[in-house]
Amino acid sequence: MILQPSSLLNHRVSLSSTSSYSRRLPCQVPQLILSQTQSYQKLPVTCSISQIHSYGTVDYERRPMIKWNAIYKKISLMENPELGSASVLNEWEKGGRKLTKWELCRVVKELRKYKRYKQALEVYDWMNNREERFRLSASDAAIQLDLIAKVRGVSSAEDFFVQLPDTMKDKRIYGALLNAYVRAKMRDKAETLIDNMRGKGYALHPLPFNVMMTLYMNLKEYDKVESMVSEMMEKNIRLDIYSYNIWLSSCGSQGSVEKMEEVYEQMKQDQSINPNWTTFSTMATMYIKMGLTEKAEECLRNVESRITGRDRIPYHYLISLYGSVGNREEVYRVWRVYKSIFPSIPNLGFHAMISSLVRAGDIQGAESIYEEWLTVKTSYDPRIANLLMGWYVKEGNLDKAESLFSHIAEVGGKPNSSSWEILAEGHILEKRIPEALSCLKEAFATEGSKGWRPKPTSVSAFFNLCEEKADMASREVFVGLLRQSGCLKNEAYASLIGLSEEALSESELPMDKDRKSSYSSSDENQDDDSEVLINQLQGTV
Repeated sequence: MILQPSSLLNHRVSLSSTSSYSRRLPCQVPQLILSQTQSYQKLPVTCSISQIHSYGTVDYERRPMIKWNAIYKKISLMENPELGSASVLNEWEKGGRKLTKWELCRVVKELRKYKRYKQALEVYDWMNNREERFRLSASDAAIQLDLIAKVRGVSSAEDFFVQLPDTMKDKRIYGALLNAYVRAKMRDKAETLIDNMRGKGYALHPLPFNVMMTLYMNLKEYDKVESMVSEMMEKNIRLDIYSYNIWLSSCGSQGSVEKMEEVYEQMKQDQSINPNWTTFSTMATMYIKMGLTEKAEECLRNVESRITGRDRIPYHYLISLYGSVGNREEVYRVWRVYKSIFPSIPNLGFHAMISSLVRAGDIQGAESIYEEWLTVKTSYDPRIANLLMGWYVKEGNLDKAESLFSHIAEVGGKPNSSSWEILAEGHILEKRIPEALSCLKEAFATEGSKGWRPKPTSVSAFFNLCEEKADMASREVFVGLLRQSGCLKNEAYASLIGLSEEALSESELPMDKDRKSSYSSSDENQDDDSEVLINQLQGTV
């Protein structure tokens, strides 16, 4: 466990509900010119091309950990990531130490594991520039295509696919492109591609069907999930654990307890399937949504009994789901068990715990866990403070939210775009248009804001306030920010906030509440349905 320097610890302050932070944020936030900065996009729920099958790629874990770990740490801990992975690799080799393909691929695997996609792609770029030393396989090409889609977009991934020789375009390459389409919710292209895969004999196992089922889940087209299952059965393609878990989630999302339980019974009859913790966390999520608390808690007990090895993720789900049913005793019990097993808890674990307590209404407990996190964190994650800030704003305590915002910088952290958006929401509630707009400008200008989009609820609230105050000038400034940042290029998002091409040309104000809520629940919050499945669906190509 790495403790923070004493100078940082001295900045800790009480988080009790009756206290506030020492320094308040000025009411008027300085305005900054919108700048384009590079970041890793927050993507919607996706289904990876990898799954358990891995398309026959190398299991790098079987090789001993040599120097790849040192290289990975140098890349991941770079003070200036803009220098790129190549600078680390070049420096390493200047010391007379030649890197092997295995070591580099192992570094890529670790970078992908922690979603450092840009740096992983830079490692492949470095190898591509040394063709005489590194012969890249179809498996490598599939990984590159996946990374290109995540870093440079689907169009660039398509260009990469086209330039590959036909002899290299095997099921792994097609699977990578299918995954890119599904992640971007490009249904037409995904359906065309899987038809092509059927014709080539590349759709004879569960993986491409699981990918498509996840797409239909995200589009809430549950009948097509059923059609995928039917096709698999007709073609004698055995459903795997992921197929069943997605099918369960689809039935539960339709509010059908009977259908979900029928699928579970069928799953138990399949001797090739052993229901895992994801199965029961999926069912628990659905029971919670349907208000069946007792059944949900029974599933959660099954989750806990099926945790194997040193997997942290199930504990995060247990903490979160017990919080959703309001069982604070179980939240704290699982937290204690989690801490007794692992010597250190990552930021994600603290985020799960604080989020759960906030949802359960235990704000004092959430503040206490936040203070505990400050003493053990190895890096400051503003998303954790955002949980408390969001609660304070919701409760009408903007002063305390601003004080916590200032505290982020005091302990060496950097507020992210959502931090600024939360402050903007507070100012909107207090009908302060200039201050809200200033915070929204900061949100777009913050490092790492590329790909960030304000919540439709925030956009709608700001537009409504501008209309109420007859301040159309501020509204137009905000529309300009949305356009300049590229938010309006996403047609679904633009339509939902009333800024599609048609709406802009007709000068319409934002959309109705129902459509806004639909987007918020499916994309911004990304809760429940598919999220519980995706952790296990993602892996290496």
